[in-house]
Amino acid sequence: MGALFGLVFHAIGGFAAGSFYLPVRKVEGWAWEASWFVLGLTAWLLVPIVVALLTTQTPLAVLAAATPTTLFYAFLFGLLWGIGGLTFGLSMRYLGISLGMAVALGFSAAFGTLVPPIYAGTFGELLLTGGGRQTLLGIGICLAGIGLCGYAGMLKEREQDQATKQAAVAEFDLGRGLTVAVVSGLLSACFAFALAAGEPLGELAEAAGTRPLFRNNVALVVILLGGLLTNLAYCGYLFLRRGTQSDLTAPDTPNLRNGAWSALGGATWYFQFFFYGMGVVYLGERYDFASWTLHMAFIILFSTLWGLYLREWRGSSRRVIGFLVAGLVTLVGSTVVIGLA
Repeated sequence: MGALFGLVFHAIGGFAAGSFYLPVRKVEGWAWEASWFVLGLTAWLLVPIVVALLTTQTPLAVLAAATPTTLFYAFLFGLLWGIGGLTFGLSMRYLGISLGMAVALGFSAAFGTLVPPIYAGTFGELLLTGGGRQTLLGIGICLAGIGLCGYAGMLKEREQDQATKQAAVAEFDLGRGLTVAVVSGLLSACFAFALAAGEPLGELAEAAGTRPLFRNNVALVVILLGGLLTNLAYCGYLFLRRGTQSDLTAPDTPNLRNGAWSALGGATWYFQFFFYGMGVVYLGERYDFASWTLHMAFIILFSTLWGLYLREWRGSSRRVIGFLVAGLVTLVGSTVVIGLA
């Protein structure tokens, strides 16, 4: 039952991650950096603090009891993940939701899943158990599904003319989008390392009386502060370069509505990690390394479905849709294999 609950929580987190950009699409009259600034403050500062206060026993005492090393590495990996998160937003800006997520998360899934057990020296142990081998098989199937979705996206790009692409994605740019998506995929995987570095915070939280299900929430505060710093620095740079900070208070734009949509996107973004942390707990110490692959798989699944709903695949041939459907079915199958393991 633990694995089943783990899959469910990862599915909810994947749905949140695959949906967070939808509210941002409703922002009108603001530059991208203005909406991302509000989104970032909500996702990486306000909501994590509120959730930690509500779910963690004596969170300030837990942070005070942590070693400087734990806090430093959790923050550092969060900082690197923040760069990945920033370029993640840019990848969807230039490629659209479905293709941008497929490329970025494909790299992230491979790197974030396999490196931790290799670094910890436990990869060999996984090969010695039936459950471990089946979990690795599920990861391989998942990566194949991600590859199929990405390939479908590449075929779609070749078939559509520039006008069709820009009708679905206003700033479509394949070269720039692929570049930031690759960078995003590699650095976004640092979140898995950040959570591992913040594990002592989870232990302290449990010792203070926090329910095991919420043990990671105080660590998220530290991790996401690193991401906040990265993103606010970039937004500040764009504000100074373009003078777009005035968008936040411009009298001729719907500032209150824009702020609400951006904040909703930020809150939705945060809850991917809230449920991700719960999924890690239920998968258990031996198989929690598979959490990252499951998270990526569910994000791609739901983001691709949103892309279909938003007609980003409009005009694609049956061949392209066939590869896309095959990729989605493969992703779903991989979660079943990992769950059975």
